[in-house]
Amino acid sequence: MRAFLPLATRRPGGVACGHDMTLQEQYDDAMFDFSRGQFAAAVGKLKHVLAADATYFDAQLALGMAHYRLGDFAAAIAEGHKAEKLRPKEQLVHTNLSLFYMKAGDKVTAEHHGLQARIAGWRAESAAAQSNPPGAKPERDPELQMAQPKPPAGD
Repeated sequence: MRAFLPLATRRPGGVACGHDMTLQEQYDDAMFDFSRGQFAAAVGKLKHVLAADATYFDAQLALGMAHYRLGDFAAAIAEGHKAEKLRPKEQLVHTNLSLFYMKAGDKVTAEHHGLQARIAGWRAESAAAQSNPPGAKPERDPELQMAQPKPPAGD
C-alpha cells in the first residue's frame, strides 16, 4: 500500500486545495501535467513521488520521459537507468533508453538498448506462449477488458 503525502490538488478551473493524496493520486496529477505538455511541472511532482517511494516504477519511467521531452537527454538517461535497476528486463525501459541515447548522439548504446528491448519482448512472448496450451485463448489483462453491461434488475 502506498503512503499518503500532502500535495495540492486541482479543482475545476485550476484552483488548488490542500489535502492528503495517495502516491497514486500524486502520480496521476503529475501525469495530467505531462499529458498537457507541462513537463517541468511533471518532473517536480514525479520527483516528489519518488522521494516518498523510490521503487515506484511507473513514476521513475515517466520521470525519464519527462526529462526527454524537456530536451535534457543526460537527465533522461540517468533516470532511465534508475528505472532499469528497478526492472532490468522490462521492454519499455530499454525502448526508452534506446530513444534517449539516440537523441543524445550515442548510436552504439542506443542500438544495445534497442536489442535489449527486442530480447525482453521475445522473452515475454515466450513466457506467454508457455503459460497457454496450444489452441487456448491468451489470458487478458482484466484492467484492459471492455466494461460489461450490468444485468437487469430483478423484478
